[in-house]
Amino acid sequence: MDKLVFATNNKHKITEVAPLLPSHLKLLSLADIQCFEEIEEPHNTLIDNAFEKARFVYNRYKYNCFADDTGLEIDALDGRPGVFSARYAGENCSFEDNVKKVLQEMQGKSLRSARFKTVIALIIDGKEYSFEGAVEGEIIDHKSGKEGFGYDPIFKPIAYTETFAEISLEEKNKISHRGLATKKLIAFLNTLV
Repeated sequence: MDKLVFATNNKHKITEVAPLLPSHLKLLSLADIQCFEEIEEPHNTLIDNAFEKARFVYNRYKYNCFADDTGLEIDALDGRPGVFSARYAGENCSFEDNVKKVLQEMQGKSLRSARFKTVIALIIDGKEYSFEGAVEGEIIDHKSGKEGFGYDPIFKPIAYTETFAEISLEEKNKISHRGLATKKLIAFLNTLV
């Protein structure tokens, strides 16, 4: 196996994951395989949505692939936005819209604990595998930092004084939910060599 599709259109995710993969693997995006369809995420769990995307690519385009789904779970919001993190402020909303909605809902709340979770669904030659990563932290009351994407400017991981949007990509990859899930994926991929 020399090619692996990451079933995403999110360039930020590709940038984060590509340097972590084994050097013999060429990472392809959906655009690279000419997949321009919108892949549905109709489920209420991260793992089901991740497998929905991976199965779509594997069955339709015949590439070994993986897909992820990520959610931000905020304790004061009963676990929201969770599985709806990408579209929390509505369909076709921006990262900025989602961040604004969370900051509005968190106004006046003293409980700030939250976690990011990522589930990766991998399909290789028809066999399915999954990997999970999570990072605990807290929601700060204002945006801080210019790096990263999504909720990064308002999420401060435990034991850090900076948000995900203030630390380097290299540092973020060491501790982030996606970084941890990707490490598990990579360890597995290395067993296939």
